Amino acid sequence: MVSTEYERRIAARFAGFDQDGNGYIDREDFSAAAKALLTEFAVPARSATGQALYAGAEAFWQGMAGIADRDGDQRITRQEFVTGAVKRLRDNPGRFAEIARPFLHAALAVADTDADGRITVPDAARVLRALRVPAGPAEAAAAALDTDGDGRIDERDVVPAFARYFTVPEQA
Repeated sequence: MVSTEYERRIAARFAGFDQDGNGYIDREDFSAAAKALLTEFAVPARSATGQALYAGAEAFWQGMAGIADRDGDQRITRQEFVTGAVKRLRDNPGRFAEIARPFLHAALAVADTDADGRITVPDAARVLRALRVPAGPAEAAAAALDTDGDGRIDERDVVPAFARYFTVPEQA
C-alpha cells in the first residue's frame, strides 16, 4: 500500500513537471520550463545557451518518455509517472541523473550570470521559482544545495540532489 506521505510527495513531483497543469506531462511541459528559465534570466532563445537549454529539455523529455510513457501516446499520466518515472528510477537514481543532466547543465549555464561554472544561491532560487516552485521552498532548496556554505552551487551539487528528490524511496 502506498502511504499518504509518499502520495503527497509523488503528486508534488508530478506537478513540478506538469508545467501547464493539464494533468499530464508532455514535450510542451519541458519546452515551457526552458522558456520560463530563458525569460527569467533574459537569455535569448536563439543564443547558444538558449539552444542548449531547449536541446537539454528535449533530451530530458525523451528520456522520461522512454521510461514512463507506457502506452506511447507522448503523454505521461500521473499513474505512468508513479509506476515508470518514480518506481523504476528509485532503484537507479544514477539513471535519472543521466536523463536530467543535459537539461540541468544547460539550466545552470542560463543562470550562471558571470560564466564561472557556478551559480549563486539566490540565482538557484530564481531557477526554481521560474519552474513554478513556490518562493519559500525554492529558497530553502537552493540554500540546501550550497553544501559547503560558500554561496555558490555547481553541477556536482545539483545533479545528485535532483536525482535524490525525484527518486525518494517510499517511507511508511
